[in-house]
Amino acid sequence: MASRCADESRPKPDPDMLLHLMEITGTVADRTLMIGDTSHDLLMAHNAGVDAAAVTYGAQPRLFLEQHPARVVVDSVSDLARWLGAQK
Repeated sequence: MASRCADESRPKPDPDMLLHLMEITGTVADRTLMIGDTSHDLLMAHNAGVDAAAVTYGAQPRLFLEQHPARVVVDSVSDLARWLGAQK
């Protein structure tokens, strides 16, 4: 498990934070999913060549998030879990 904070890399939507996490965990873009609640999260994923899932129970509303690249927009943790389970 690994994490990155804004003061540890270039700011979103620069892909640096996500690329560094992928490097230290040994994963690749097509096996990575960024789950985010802001346009900056979704754009960071896009800039890193990574799929994203948008969650509306955070910082920004659904209508705003839907304007940004994401495979799915969900309204709850249970909706996210269902969607993730269907991706197997």
